[in-house]
Amino acid sequence: MLTLAILGFLYDQPLHGYELKSRITGLTGHVRPVSDGALYPAITRLEKAGLLHRRTEPGTGAAPRQTLELTEEGRAELLRRLADPEQAEITDQIRFFTLAAFLHHLADPLQQAEVLRRRLAFLEAPSSFFYDGDGRPVTAEREPNPFRRGMLLVARASTAAERAWLAETVTGLTGADGPKGP
Repeated sequence: MLTLAILGFLYDQPLHGYELKSRITGLTGHVRPVSDGALYPAITRLEKAGLLHRRTEPGTGAAPRQTLELTEEGRAELLRRLADPEQAEITDQIRFFTLAAFLHHLADPLQQAEVLRRRLAFLEAPSSFFYDGDGRPVTAEREPNPFRRGMLLVARASTAAERAWLAETVTGLTGADGPKGP
């Protein structure tokens, strides 16, 4: 997720490390804050891989600032990752939202729609936070614990809203209805 966010924000425009960290934190919020100990080694790995480079610019004070910019290889890598995301980027909500934040960089609406169809198919599979003794998902109606029932009701409402948005967006991108399968 961190690599995808770095590539995505730098695809938008060159940034200083602090600006990049602020944007990533804004995207993931309190759920998954990014530390300097994670961000700067990731930047170094991407630089060594030839996906980004640094250039020195005058700072507002005496110290120069390092601006990070994607290389052509970095731009191509972002597009590859957007067109063919890992399964965890489809199934994990925060990772998917990170992916969705940059999906507009794919020029082909059909590729965009295919990614959304994968997420929609995942959301339509039966699931729960809790399972009964037979391995069946527990629904809010069958959950006696009011706190767990609340979790299930909130998740159901969130999932319904996301599925409606996904179906509407796929239709807008393709002119077709809902999921066509992964």
